[in-house]
Amino acid sequence: MASRVSLAVELPGVVIPTPVLGASGCVGSGRELQQLMDLRGVGGIITKSVTARPARGFPTPRMVETPSGMLNAIGLQNPGVTEFIRKDGPFIARAGVPVFVSIAGKTVQEFADVAVSVAKIPGVKGLEANLSSPNSSAIGAQIFAKDPEAAAEVLTTLTRMTHLPVFAKLTPDVTNIVEVAEACIRAGAHGLSLINTLMGMAIDVDTFRPRLASVTGGLSGPAIRPVALRAVFQVARALPEVPIIGMGGIRNAEDAIEFLLAGAWAVAVGTTNYFDPHAMATVADGIADYLARRGMSSPADLRGRVQVPAEASTEPVHRGG
Repeated sequence: MASRVSLAVELPGVVIPTPVLGASGCVGSGRELQQLMDLRGVGGIITKSVTARPARGFPTPRMVETPSGMLNAIGLQNPGVTEFIRKDGPFIARAGVPVFVSIAGKTVQEFADVAVSVAKIPGVKGLEANLSSPNSSAIGAQIFAKDPEAAAEVLTTLTRMTHLPVFAKLTPDVTNIVEVAEACIRAGAHGLSLINTLMGMAIDVDTFRPRLASVTGGLSGPAIRPVALRAVFQVARALPEVPIIGMGGIRNAEDAIEFLLAGAWAVAVGTTNYFDPHAMATVADGIADYLARRGMSSPADLRGRVQVPAEASTEPVHRGG
């Protein structure tokens, strides 16, 4: 039965060999990861975010372990788009695996400049517009994802400036993520990446000081999976034909299958790669086994199949009793 299973997933402009990608910020461009595993076992790589100019990032300490998760405040450290192309462009061109470049900026023009530059790299199959990183400054990319109109302005520009498919990466730290998602799709986004890290904080009780030099940072890992799953479910219900890459705390095949059932077309594994660099291949193998046991032939057979009672409310619930 397993021989009848195909893990391939068709996203706008590209077919990825498995539904499991490496999430932005956790696998670099894939160059380092290839020293630890065969990249042919993953669906694709989403690079660390690239900006128009070099970014030194935030001061240390920049990473803190938390219960079931990790806080990081790297500050979008990267060499800038020119150096990224020089250093990583040749690898991306011969990687043999689909590569999506994550791009970020403080202005719409910066997003556009980076998009036009990286689109020239052979092997780049798409862009992920990082509209929502908690690792950006107060005037940075985070604002875009919190305002439907601002997010739409970025997407309108990007989709006019490049031929590549563009996925908008959104934050759950908003009142209504569906509203932002709809604005991005109306503006031309080809798909959505849900979700980015959540804003979080940790305090050292001995020194009374924040554990991160920047005070707050992005929370990732298993602790955020229920939030990510809820966001994917709500957006997929509102936009069932829109490709969604689900991410947030995925450790194993069962976690990934939850996202597919909620409506994701594919998933991305992030924090788990830090302690298991083979996680993406293991998750993909587990999905294949699950599909075979269920008599299914493709990840698409799971998409949006969660069974919600007709009388149940699927509207956002913000408060308990």
